[in-house]
Amino acid sequence: MKRFLFLFILLPGIARAQKPGNKKLNNSKEVTVTPSKSAATSYSIEGTVSGYTDGVPVNLLNPNTGAQEQTTRVENGKFSFKGSLPYPDLKLININNEQKYITLYLDNSNVHIEVKKDAVEQAVITGSPAHDDFAAYMAAIKPYEGVVNQQGRYDAATTAKAVAVLEKFINEHPGAYISPLAIYRFFQLTSDGQKMDALFSSLHVAVRKTPVGEYVNHMIEEEKKLPIGQPLADFSQEDPDGKLISLSSFKGKYVLVDFWASWCGPCRAENPNVVRTYEKYKDKNFTVFGVSLDKDKKKWLDAVKADALNWPQVSDLNGWSNAVALQFQITSIPQNFLVGPDGKLLAKNLRGPALEAKLQSIFQ
Repeated sequence: MKRFLFLFILLPGIARAQKPGNKKLNNSKEVTVTPSKSAATSYSIEGTVSGYTDGVPVNLLNPNTGAQEQTTRVENGKFSFKGSLPYPDLKLININNEQKYITLYLDNSNVHIEVKKDAVEQAVITGSPAHDDFAAYMAAIKPYEGVVNQQGRYDAATTAKAVAVLEKFINEHPGAYISPLAIYRFFQLTSDGQKMDALFSSLHVAVRKTPVGEYVNHMIEEEKKLPIGQPLADFSQEDPDGKLISLSSFKGKYVLVDFWASWCGPCRAENPNVVRTYEKYKDKNFTVFGVSLDKDKKKWLDAVKADALNWPQVSDLNGWSNAVALQFQITSIPQNFLVGPDGKLLAKNLRGPALEAKLQSIFQ
């Protein structure tokens, strides 16, 4: 079966952050919320299919892993699933193990699906308020899907239109379980922590208590620790040759303070984007200042060479106990801060196209 990582695509900041001990956010406590706009505590999915013979399998899948959660078969042109969810969540359905998927934002409702073999992805889904909101979200962002999902590079005007679409959707859908994702995307495009907080506060309590909602709340709390527009505290650490390098030594430049490590898979995956952006803007008063959370000096330097990280690098080789990481309460990597020539924080956690888009807006 094709590996389908829908949430991985939707939420890179959640899926790709490396944390101490590989612990995931919210693992330590159970989330209990009202599962949908109704008072139902269970769901039923009734499907009507055409083009498939009786007996072919139908699978309900976890979109993040592709794991099969339930399976049934087509009988008399129909299939069904029943179950219960603690909160609305994305699911996938495929028929006859084909690599064509019905995407369903499932809640505890009575859901009906009409699907044709030659148009599986266009299945008609009714009965789920959470899915109705999801469909409305997808329709709203469709003209700006690339910029919203950070797939490609877009100019400031297009980005501004996408931001306006997201804000409008959030304001009009405070009870939608997809709205925390919209807020997450809004913040990725704007780095506006205050606005993110205001938008999140407008959501219904049950929506805020979902895993994605709690992650957004975590982001808001992190933003409050180091607010945009305030000076970033100075720090010093040794480079591979034992020379102390301080953040203040770059005053007058735009500096991306980049927290990473050789053992961090998501960091290594992001490095090519940082390298590409660095090469594009290094002659325009921009540099990168790497802070490694490594313990093994050889592995650190081997990774610097392998990934062509041709900018200043420092580390005290204390892993998660790195003094600078502790100073800024770094609890996951990759993480970065963009600092202006005056030493003030301009943006945080710029990944993928967002980093280049931010610099493009500065140097255009």
